[in-house]
Amino acid sequence: MGRIFISAGHGAGEPGARVAGTTEAQEMILLRDLILQELRSRNFEVLSVPDDQTMEQTISWINARARSGDVALEIHADAMSNPTTRGASVYYIANNDERKKNAELLLLALLRRVPQLPSRGVKPDTATGVGRLEFCRNITIPSLLMEVGFLTNPDDRFLIQNRRRDLALGIADGLASWSRGDGGTVPGTDPTYAPINININNQLYGEKGILINSNAYIPIDLVDRLSIDLTNNTSVRRVPYRGVVYVKAVELRSFNISVSWDSATRTLFLRSILPICPGQFDRIMGHGNTSEVQLIMFLKANNENALALFPDLPKLYREEATIEGVNYDIAFSQMCVETGFLRFGSDIRPSQNNFAGLGAVGGASESASFPSARIGVRAHIQHLKAYASLEPLVQEQVDPRFRFVTRGIAPLIQQLSGRWAADPQYGARIEATLRRLYESAGLL
Repeated sequence: MGRIFISAGHGAGEPGARVAGTTEAQEMILLRDLILQELRSRNFEVLSVPDDQTMEQTISWINARARSGDVALEIHADAMSNPTTRGASVYYIANNDERKKNAELLLLALLRRVPQLPSRGVKPDTATGVGRLEFCRNITIPSLLMEVGFLTNPDDRFLIQNRRRDLALGIADGLASWSRGDGGTVPGTDPTYAPINININNQLYGEKGILINSNAYIPIDLVDRLSIDLTNNTSVRRVPYRGVVYVKAVELRSFNISVSWDSATRTLFLRSILPICPGQFDRIMGHGNTSEVQLIMFLKANNENALALFPDLPKLYREEATIEGVNYDIAFSQMCVETGFLRFGSDIRPSQNNFAGLGAVGGASESASFPSARIGVRAHIQHLKAYASLEPLVQEQVDPRFRFVTRGIAPLIQQLSGRWAADPQYGARIEATLRRLYESAGLL
């Protein structure tokens, strides 16, 4: 039985969500302190990350102290523009079946103590807005991130503030079970990692990978063969083992490589069949790669009721974007980010046919509205073209803010960050959704 590291999300002056006179940081610190008390009363050794640490500092703080057999958890409260969204979830590093089981264990323990809290399930970190969670990816010991509820939902907020003791007991129950069950190498001995097979585009690779904390690692030589340059990428962890340097396979998703795992054969599958040239993945002007059916299936997989009001939306995006020369996959992914897969929120109503958060002109009290779904999609495509191209519009202008954009200022997805939306991670969120779309369509 190892030690338990626990971190309250949003330290170092980053309060997170602010709702009803409280902040995410305040609520999570109070909950974390109760979890600490409970675990220590059960004779567990628990290390609490200082509250003045940034995420990068938190990871360094844990890694500097971690030993084999230890585990780590960070707790957060979520927030959404739609106040009806609620429930708890646990995130784990993608393609790690063992970590998924650990996440299920923690979530079940929490819900047993607080059954009034809905479950949103356990999810790979690739399902998050930016496609990865540093706390799950960059910590050397097994780690999970828990969202205990939504501060923006009155019912969840009531539970967080008035059933704090029960929440703490549930999380402590899960952490205790996880810590007892998570094995590791004996302290002071050299680690021995199990070998795994590597399959690249349906061909078995001649060299083996290794499993570390149930995560697949591949030799750096293979990364070079895939024409991926990690020279200046310090976020990808490198592990020297018996004269070979290995890197975590799941990080290759950022380079448009599909990564999957078959536990029965202990085989890592790497695949890349995306029919676009390197460097074109994030270019807004271009052609889409998916079919209408693939767009429909992706939308329904993320919101089963998504097409109830807008059954023709995938068709409209393909048609309108193709006319203007915009990559409809990128535009569609941006729509998914902006509307929460057509769940919308309190700021924009479905009746406005505004799928991209477009503003009105002249300081209007609400965002722009359009007479039909097609015109709303057309305005979105035209606004993207304004940012990404100097070419004139093919169709009559319907975007109310087209003339205010500096033409061609943002030809790449990442360049929309801070322009289309204030969120510095805005472009990363669109890219992460685009990768999920291509993976669901079998293109990555």
